[in-house]
Amino acid sequence: MSAVILLLITGVGLGALYFLVASGLSLIYGLMGVLNFAHGSFLTLSGFLGWEVGRRVGDGSWAGLLIGMAVGVLVGAGSAALTELVFIRRLYNRHIEQVLVTVGLGLATVALFEGIWGSDPIQIKSPGWLSRTTEIAGVHIPNDRWLLIGAAVAVLLLIVLFLQKTSYGLIIRAGVENRTMVTALGIDVRRAFTIVFAIGGAAAGLGGVLASVYYGQVSAHQGTSLLIYAFIVTVIGGLGSLSGAAIAAVIVAVIQQFANYYFGAGDLAVVLLLAVVILVRPTGLMGKVKH
Repeated sequence: MSAVILLLITGVGLGALYFLVASGLSLIYGLMGVLNFAHGSFLTLSGFLGWEVGRRVGDGSWAGLLIGMAVGVLVGAGSAALTELVFIRRLYNRHIEQVLVTVGLGLATVALFEGIWGSDPIQIKSPGWLSRTTEIAGVHIPNDRWLLIGAAVAVLLLIVLFLQKTSYGLIIRAGVENRTMVTALGIDVRRAFTIVFAIGGAAAGLGGVLASVYYGQVSAHQGTSLLIYAFIVTVIGGLGSLSGAAIAAVIVAVIQQFANYYFGAGDLAVVLLLAVVILVRPTGLMGKVKH
């Protein structure tokens, strides 16, 4: 029973990390119809720069980690907004070109990161509390999982509140439904769409810094590997559904944890789950059929 509790809670923690990466993908596709294959680059760049700044503030300290998280959010938002302005803005409704450009950007940035920081993973230090455990029902849970879960819940709530309660959120949702009408009212929809990209990048940036805490290292390929799981989560949850991404992230991570523990085949279990969902419910758990 203790193993089940441990796998469940650690699975939710891993799912929180998957959600931080997948939330930006889901938000950008749901509101703008853009599949951004360069999303992992935002995560990796944020992880590296968050680590660079954090270790100078206080290597292994809470101040260093919190400053690193703030840097990750800003770097993720800035790089995502720049990508939208320079590459994506001219390619709306041109999906093949979007894929080619973002895939190329993703590959080029990995090579750039390797040139700057090297191809080998860099070990990082985290605050002592994160390397310890908390006992729950007789089971010792790594404390870094609680940080991941708290961050994911906060990101989900903030994105929902932004879309539902702010004027820009209203403009974004209206622009998605009828861009021509909103533009005719004198509202700059392009700026609103750039903000969507920035929000998605900020979530990925935070995920990049916290991924380095989770794995104890940061590497040039970290964003690429997490991006694969993020796409799986986005497809299973339903393309464009933020709540679907949250549910799917937990399901995928928990199944992966159990399959790894009992069978040593976590990745295979995730791929099989993806295949079943595509065959049985192509729109995903909470996706909508587009007419």
